[in-house]
Amino acid sequence: MHVWADEKAMRLTPPTRYVFLSSIVLALAAVTLYFLGVFGVVDGAYHFAFWVAIVAWLALAAGAAAKGV
Repeated sequence: MHVWADEKAMRLTPPTRYVFLSSIVLALAAVTLYFLGVFGVVDGAYHFAFWVAIVAWLALAAGAAAKGV
């Protein structure tokens, strides 16, 4: 018997459609901002793109970790 057999395992649930789609939109915005910054259309946009990508990932992670979100 394993030591962890008595412990309750963390259960992940799929995120709702709203959370999934909003994280996809944020990820696409991050990619767009990154390329705008790389090609010099908007100065420094790729720095902001990093944080938008982090928010997209956190939204998706919270949707997977929380039940019904």
